[in-house]
Amino acid sequence: MRGPGHQEPTRKSNMERRHPESGQGLTHREVPRLVGLLLTMALMNALLYLCLDQFFSSLRHSTEDPKPCPHGYFKMGQMKNCSPWLSCKELRAEVRQLKCTGEGAVKRVFLSEWKERKVALSHLTSLKMKDDFLHGLQMLKSLQSKHIVTLLGYCEEDNTLLTEYHPLGSLSNLEEILNLSKYQNVNTWQHRLQLAMDYIGIINYLHRSPLGTLVMCDSNDLPKTLSQYLLTSNFSIVANDLDALPLVNHSSGMFVKCGHRELHGDFVAPEQLWPYGEHRPFHDDLMPSYDEKIDIWKIPDVSNFLLGHIEGSDMVRFHLFDIHKACKSQIPAERPTAQDILDTYQKVFNSLGDTVTSQTREML
Repeated sequence: MRGPGHQEPTRKSNMERRHPESGQGLTHREVPRLVGLLLTMALMNALLYLCLDQFFSSLRHSTEDPKPCPHGYFKMGQMKNCSPWLSCKELRAEVRQLKCTGEGAVKRVFLSEWKERKVALSHLTSLKMKDDFLHGLQMLKSLQSKHIVTLLGYCEEDNTLLTEYHPLGSLSNLEEILNLSKYQNVNTWQHRLQLAMDYIGIINYLHRSPLGTLVMCDSNDLPKTLSQYLLTSNFSIVANDLDALPLVNHSSGMFVKCGHRELHGDFVAPEQLWPYGEHRPFHDDLMPSYDEKIDIWKIPDVSNFLLGHIEGSDMVRFHLFDIHKACKSQIPAERPTAQDILDTYQKVFNSLGDTVTSQTREML
């Protein structure tokens, strides 16, 4: 028979085998669990990124009305039906002016209210600018589309016009807006590249407009150019200031000159600069005219601003290098069309988007 103390060595040896393991930081079983947890978190972040990107892409598409109103009518916000442009009588009786939000050479703009909706009411600043005001109004009336701010009404007698109000304001506010915490989820290279495509889409629309080839003349420097556009609540761009859109007609030899003063700097196209040197004083009558290719020259600079300096933006610039180099050709005729540039941007967007998606799927 075995004595009572015979089992003691066995129990002690078992305890000795278990004890060293309990003193280690992580067991062999716990290490795989930790790695799995980290992988799960990485995959969740990747899925969240894709979901957010899909959400904001669908938001942009959902806010684009597939059935635009007929000429002379408008629809904005949550309006279900198109309404005719407001007349002088309606503007005077139904629009309540709140506060001035901006002023340019031609118009003074007031945040106003119409039927409990925020709107933008513009007044002519000076009678000597009336021709520019009426030109801008005519452009608004003729070019209504997804690329142009929505016209709600006008009154030539009072020199006023009413347009949709966009609370994010001018495109020049972009960096300030994207630095706000509530907009961090759209501060990505995808959304910034889409903004650049919106801008080029507007230029392409103006160059192929129902009225003919129009040139965006109010664009002699970057800040002035950005001020011509508004950033909408769904993060797209619309042209707002159409007071200086002269017409080019190549077949009849009709070209343009943007203003009557000498221009300087490298933002404007070379053909916009005085070609006869410093020793010959500038004279507007001697200044050669030019065509819509001045808008093409400026696209890389505007795009560079819109892309910003965030993760992925330099990668986008690398893929756009060749088309931007073509835009900066010293010979206007050798520059690509806005449609060519838009097509290239779309290819880059699709290519880089497919790369990101495939990498995420491989992680999954």
